[in-house]
Amino acid sequence: MTSMHGGDIAIVGAAETDRIGALPGHSMLALHAEAARNALADAGLTPRDVDGLAAAEPLSIEVAHHLGITPRWLDGTNVGGGSFLSHVRHAAAAIAAGAAEVVLVTHGESGRSRIGSAGHSATRTSPQGQFEWPYGAVLPHTAFTVPALRFLHDRGLDRRALAEVVVAQREWAVDNQRAWRRNRVTVDDVLDDDVVSFPFTKQMCCVVTDGGGALVLTSRHRAAQSPRPPVYLLGSGESAGSTMVSQMDDLGSFLGFRLSSADAFATAGVRPEDIDHLMVYDAFAHLPLYGLEDLGFVGRGESAGFIADGHTRPGGSLPMNTNGGGLSYTHTGKYGMFAILESVRQLRGEAAVQVPGVTLGFVQGVGLFFAGASSLVLSNTRP
Repeated sequence: MTSMHGGDIAIVGAAETDRIGALPGHSMLALHAEAARNALADAGLTPRDVDGLAAAEPLSIEVAHHLGITPRWLDGTNVGGGSFLSHVRHAAAAIAAGAAEVVLVTHGESGRSRIGSAGHSATRTSPQGQFEWPYGAVLPHTAFTVPALRFLHDRGLDRRALAEVVVAQREWAVDNQRAWRRNRVTVDDVLDDDVVSFPFTKQMCCVVTDGGGALVLTSRHRAAQSPRPPVYLLGSGESAGSTMVSQMDDLGSFLGFRLSSADAFATAGVRPEDIDHLMVYDAFAHLPLYGLEDLGFVGRGESAGFIADGHTRPGGSLPMNTNGGGLSYTHTGKYGMFAILESVRQLRGEAAVQVPGVTLGFVQGVGLFFAGASSLVLSNTRP
């Protein structure tokens, strides 16, 4: 298997909104616009340079019009929180094919303040509405409980494994001034917190924030003229499952993770042991456990011990979710953009809590519970 673009596509602009957190004065479109302006400024470009645009919500055409951009290529893929990883993959293919030269990927979401929010698309007549909602599996913290409990049961683990994830990631957030949760916690602190939906306590669930982010992609030839260090897309992958967690083929493992990551590794020509920085979408504390195992960084049943032994913490062998993740840094409802941005920052050497010597990063996205999966392999050097 070969890459769709041969590593010849680069991220040349990457930025978030000026602030993240509680922003009741910002609508969804305003967050898109602020993030887009910041990313374009980071790339030394203007909206006039952009001929491709991707956004998940609202409609990409609405975002383009709001930004004053008339694109010749559009992507409105919405597969939940990992949509932006898919956008990067699609944009790279479009640039390689000549369908666009400069692609802007934007995200803005008023997840906390709910100003101009697009809302959730599922209805009572959807599969979830008919077959899961009547049993209480309506919101993420209730729908995710069954797979989380199955994962723990199959491996002979208890809730301490989930608490260890929170503690490890909070260590990264303590020194990140933009993180929503920054207080250092212990396993007992996490377990003794209020139960939201068993097995999850409050701190095992993501924060709820407003904010946005954006990326600018172009060819490596144009990237050579960029004022910022380019970050190259070496490999990518996508896959999908069911919108209903009850229909997963294996509640203790996500096939989408396994397939999308396998494609990303194959197209990049690298293996898990080559990766020195990892971002795994972490709306809830069980997701990094699935990620470590399904992506092949550890064997089945080894993820909890790997985290408890400190391998993903500062100074560990595999730094993971180094901004604090969705559990501590930010989560607007769709977190994937912020995972990509942190990977870019680490590869540029400008992260709030910088890991020394990062050259190869892996970003794993998930969407709509265990429905969508998307993976990226990023590097600060071309192969």
